[in-house]
Amino acid sequence: MPTFVAKIRDTQGKSRTEKVIAESINQARTNLRQQGFSIQELKKENSLDLKQLLDFETRFATVTVKDKAVFSRQFAALVNAGVPIVRSLGVLGEQCGNPKLKKALMEISLDVQNGLNLSDSMRKHPACFDGLYVSMIQAGEVGGVLDEVLNRLAKLLEDTARLQNQIKSAMSYPMVVGFIAVSIFLGMTIFLIPIFAKIFEEIGNTLPPLTQFMVTLSGILRGPQIIVVILGFIAFVIAYKQYYKTPMGRQTIDRLSLKTPLFGDLIQKSSVARFSRTFGSLTRSGVPILTSLEIVRDTSGNQVVANAIDAARFEVQQGGMISFALQKEKVFPPMALQMISIGEETGEIDAMLMKIADFYEDEVEQAVKALTSILEPVMIVVLGGMVGTILLSMYLPLFKVFDTLG
Repeated sequence: MPTFVAKIRDTQGKSRTEKVIAESINQARTNLRQQGFSIQELKKENSLDLKQLLDFETRFATVTVKDKAVFSRQFAALVNAGVPIVRSLGVLGEQCGNPKLKKALMEISLDVQNGLNLSDSMRKHPACFDGLYVSMIQAGEVGGVLDEVLNRLAKLLEDTARLQNQIKSAMSYPMVVGFIAVSIFLGMTIFLIPIFAKIFEEIGNTLPPLTQFMVTLSGILRGPQIIVVILGFIAFVIAYKQYYKTPMGRQTIDRLSLKTPLFGDLIQKSSVARFSRTFGSLTRSGVPILTSLEIVRDTSGNQVVANAIDAARFEVQQGGMISFALQKEKVFPPMALQMISIGEETGEIDAMLMKIADFYEDEVEQAVKALTSILEPVMIVVLGGMVGTILLSMYLPLFKVFDTLG
C-alpha cells in the first residue's frame, strides 16, 4: 500500500508534515480531512531507498509484550476520553516507536475507517495481535465496553511482562557467570596449558592422570579435532530442535522441565499464574469459556499444561467441571484446583482466577529470589572449581619434581 506525504494544518492552526498510508491519493485526502486536518499539499512518497529501509526495519522488528501493554493503556485512555477510534489509532500509530506495530496500526486505522470491525482488522496482523488480544477486543466491541477491556488487556500484559522479567532475572545471573567460567576455562586450557606442557616434556617425568587429561584436552581444542566437536554439538542442537517439534518430543521435554530440580517448581508456578491471569481476563471480558480455554491452551507455553487445559475444555463440552479435569491431569497444585472448584460452585470463577494469579505471581517472585540466592554460591563454587582444576593439573607435576629433587 503506497505512502503519501502531506503538509497539513491541524485544528490548532499549526503546520506540520504528516505521512498517510492509503490505497490512493483521494483516499489519503479523505482520511486527513476526516481527522480534522486542513491539507496544504499532498503527494506520493517517491523515496525508494527510504521505503526499502523501512520495509527492512519492519520485517525484522518484534512487537514485545511491553509494546502491546503501552499501546493498550494509551488506547484505553483515548477511547475513554471520547476520541474516535480511527483518530486514536492514527495518533498512536504516529507516535509508536516500533516500526512493525506502527505499520499495523496505520493499516488497522484505514480498515476501520473503511467500515471493518476493530477486532477483524487486528486479526490481519497476527505478528502484533495474537488470538487472546483479538478475542478480548471482539468481546469489548460486542459488549460496548472497549475501554474497560483495553484496561484489562493492559493490566494482563503488564503482569505478563513483569512475570517474564522476573524469570529472566533468575536466568541472567547463572548465564553470565557460566559464560565467564567457560571463557576462563577455555582460555587457560588453550593458551596456558601448552606452555606448561612444554616444560613437563623437557622434564621427562610421567604426568599425573589429571595433568595428562588436561594436556590432551588442550591438544583437542587447539587441533583440527575441535571441528568434529563443534559439528557434533551443532548436530545435537539440530536433532534436539527437530525432536522438540514432534508431539511426543515436546511433551517429553516439557514434562521433564516440570520435574527439573530448582527450575521445575518455578516453571509450574509461572504456568499456573499465566493460565489463571489469562483465563480470568478472558472470562471477565465476556469471552465464552470454550473459546477462552482454547486461547489459553495455545498460549500456555508448555505442552503438558496445554494437554491439561485441552482435557478441561473437553470436560466442559461434556457438561463437566474444569477443576475435575485439571485434577485428573495432576499438573496444577492442589490449592489452585480447590480455588477453581470453589469459583465454579459460587459462579465467580473469574474473581477466583484473579486471586490465584495474584498468589502465584507472588510465589514466582519469591521463588526467583530463592533461586538467585541458591545459584550465586553454586556458580561461584563452579567457577572456582574449574579454575582450581586447571591450576592443580599444572602444579601436580611440579610437586612430583620437587619430591624427586628432595
